[in-house]
Amino acid sequence: MGNSCSNNLGIPPAKGPNAVGCSDFMMDHTVEGTFFRLYYPCVASDNAENPDWIPCKGYFYGLADFMKINRGLSEKIFNYLFGSFKIPAALNGSYKQNGKYPVVIFSHGLGAFRTLYSAICTELASQGFIVASVEHRDESASATYFYHQKPQEPEKDEASSPKPNPEPPENLVEEWMYYRSLKPGESEFPLRNKQVKQRADECIKALDTLIQINSGKKMENVLQTEFDWTTLENSMDLCRIAVMGHSFGGATVIEALCKDVNFKCGIALDAWMFPLDEEIYVRVKQPIFFINSEKFQWAGNISRMRKLDSSSTSMQRKMITIKGTVHQSFPDFTFLTGNWIGKILKLKGELDPQVGIDLCNRASLAFLQRHLGLDKDFNQWDHLIEGKDHNLIPGTNVTEIS
Repeated sequence: MGNSCSNNLGIPPAKGPNAVGCSDFMMDHTVEGTFFRLYYPCVASDNAENPDWIPCKGYFYGLADFMKINRGLSEKIFNYLFGSFKIPAALNGSYKQNGKYPVVIFSHGLGAFRTLYSAICTELASQGFIVASVEHRDESASATYFYHQKPQEPEKDEASSPKPNPEPPENLVEEWMYYRSLKPGESEFPLRNKQVKQRADECIKALDTLIQINSGKKMENVLQTEFDWTTLENSMDLCRIAVMGHSFGGATVIEALCKDVNFKCGIALDAWMFPLDEEIYVRVKQPIFFINSEKFQWAGNISRMRKLDSSSTSMQRKMITIKGTVHQSFPDFTFLTGNWIGKILKLKGELDPQVGIDLCNRASLAFLQRHLGLDKDFNQWDHLIEGKDHNLIPGTNVTEIS
């Protein structure tokens, strides 16, 4: 899709013991269906194909719209900067049978989409998780798509007969959905509140889809990928499910925990708490881990996170801040831009992006082991949950409102 302007940039390969595969799943071709990228432990292969980081130019258009720049110009710029980058995972690689893996549902941030957090998702998969990165259809993604059925000439003798659903792709027309900006004079909270509720429902729908796949139910993938989804039967540990997300996805984590007790814990990366109803804070009972950047948070947002603490659950609610990081230190962009572009566009902080993402991933793994009851060695990073590292701050660097 293009040529990168630097040979030194790229999404870091995962560090766990498992090779990583990925495949896209779309159930029901309509806008109400679920759409996610699945990352999973796979059988290692020397000739594996790595997918493009940006799947197609529709996403370049979406990023342009979100950043309010010209589509034609931006496509050339984005294609030049990012077009050659690949995700370090085997596209449709064969699933690695090795007992039952815990499950993580991942929710992207405002203006993002399903592929932009691959450094986090591939690491979790390499460490023995099945991860579904949802692409939201609430108009908060910079771009996504679904399908309409092609209009057909009615046949008189079959006019009342039910039609199979979903139809195969050759009978469908692709339709794109782009980011919806606030309208002039529009109040933001009603829109974001409605979106966060839909986002949580989409996370739950993705989980329900995985539960059905795990049960052996035949699920039609509209995208007709080469991955054999039947190999995932009885592969998931459905007693050990977590939800994770960045920014708007962090708020989605809180909403999803409230709506579905199947999620045993949540990890919120630089959560944007604004979209949430006030009443939700007392209703969430599961453990939550807030991992914040140094440059994004503010007192009002932190105070909302603190509302989730109570005398009975305070030991389950943890917060750390990674020094030298910015809000965009969690998505993959931070690995794909040189220092000067990264700093100008606020995609990079002062801390080496690899150091930052390692701290985030290892702290997350330790938290998941603790609250999902995993028999792993992730507890070697328990100190990170407490913020005990020279690149971490326990709690927050923000002066809190008393």
